[in-house]
Amino acid sequence: MSRSFTAIVGPAARHGLARLMPVAQLLRAGGARVRVEYTTGVAQARLLARRCAAEGDVVLAAGGDGTLRCLGAALAGTDGVLGVVPAGRGNDLARQLGLPHRPADVAELLLHGRPRWIDTVDAAGETVLGSVYAGVDAAANERANRARWTPSGLVYPLAGARALAGWRPTRYEIAVDGGPPMALTAYTVVVANSGFYGGGLHVAPDARVDDGLLDVIVLGCASKLLFPLVLREMRSGSHLRRAEVTVLRGASVALSTDRPVPAYADGDPLSELGSLVLRARPRTLAVLAPAQ
Repeated sequence: MSRSFTAIVGPAARHGLARLMPVAQLLRAGGARVRVEYTTGVAQARLLARRCAAEGDVVLAAGGDGTLRCLGAALAGTDGVLGVVPAGRGNDLARQLGLPHRPADVAELLLHGRPRWIDTVDAAGETVLGSVYAGVDAAANERANRARWTPSGLVYPLAGARALAGWRPTRYEIAVDGGPPMALTAYTVVVANSGFYGGGLHVAPDARVDDGLLDVIVLGCASKLLFPLVLREMRSGSHLRRAEVTVLRGASVALSTDRPVPAYADGDPLSELGSLVLRARPRTLAVLAPAQ
């Protein structure tokens, strides 16, 4: 039986739409029904996603991590299935899931792939798919989101360098699975469901999206001159060998700071962090993705 797809496109999805069109043509050539629905905001997109999934359609997200989070949050905890056409600047969750990028390969997976159940994260009532990060990287993300004319390959490195220049370390308290809090002075804390963030940085190499656990990566105090090297090491995950990096793991993480710092989730602002509790929600979202 052929699948039916509904692609939900937001107001800022020009690039996503350009990536979607050749995939949609291949899906139709393969016998699938494809419709495209345009929305004006997050609330409308999520409502439409739930309705289309209830009608039996695969909901197509053509975009980056923010788009996946928007539509994935609507389907989490339901029987709805999410299909992905990677079309963002970072595509970090797509990278973690091993999703293809060539239109023919994307269409083949969407037509014939089996749903894979992955974890999501509850962050004070918000649903997150990839990671939550609070500190200098969130400040860098703010700058990257404002960048309009910077080449895509330079957006995150330049934003990171500029954010780091004016940043001062923060005192964090981290409690895992209800245990006693650990106090650490750090530049950032990343609570990861998926191992990648920041446009390909392998910040949590041991993270798995279906193990029911969150990986906590703490980048402690170090010379700012060391940061370019640490960022380079994050491409391969070798930064975990550094003494300045602390790794924790658990199903729930309580996080607090001694001053308000920006917190981001999947490339979008989450809040200004004072305190936050994050909980893994095991295997709550079905995504068309290669078997692990």
